[in-house]
Amino acid sequence: HSMTNYLIVPGLGNSGPDHWQTYFQQSGSNFYRIEQQEWDAPSCTDWIETIESKVSTFDPSTVILIGHSLGCTAIAHWAKNYKRQIKGAMLVAPSDPEAPQYNFPATGFAPIPLDKIHFKTIVVASEDDIWVSLERAKYFAENWGSELISIGNAGHINTASGHTNWEEGMRILKTLG
Repeated sequence: HSMTNYLIVPGLGNSGPDHWQTYFQQSGSNFYRIEQQEWDAPSCTDWIETIESKVSTFDPSTVILIGHSLGCTAIAHWAKNYKRQIKGAMLVAPSDPEAPQYNFPATGFAPIPLDKIHFKTIVVASEDDIWVSLERAKYFAENWGSELISIGNAGHINTASGHTNWEEGMRILKTLG
């Protein structure tokens, strides 16, 4: 059985040196970061084309995507547009570009696709994330057909909330394969 290839999909601004996604990337040679051309004022179309070109360099059945924040929104758009059958995705703190406080220069990410995602997905959410309420995270998970795991008051599950070497996240990831 072939090795899983983990593709990391950061959110707006990329994930810095202390972010859990960076720790994950450093944990094995089969972890790769999807590098976007434009991290700060992204176009959804560009982001999902980049995801598609990276996924297509692997056997899709070996691929697990690891999204954070706007990266999760991008994965939902990518799944809807490209209909690929991958092994799974972990969607951590999926930001809500439809929320009134979301004022970043990100184009084309709203409305958020609510189509069922046809591979195994886990949404990991926090109860006090300013970028996505737990209610909205539940709503996304229900529509996408995802398992939802709430990890309590964990902010936006990023460096600022202390999610650096995030062992719980790695354990959750390994349940996908």
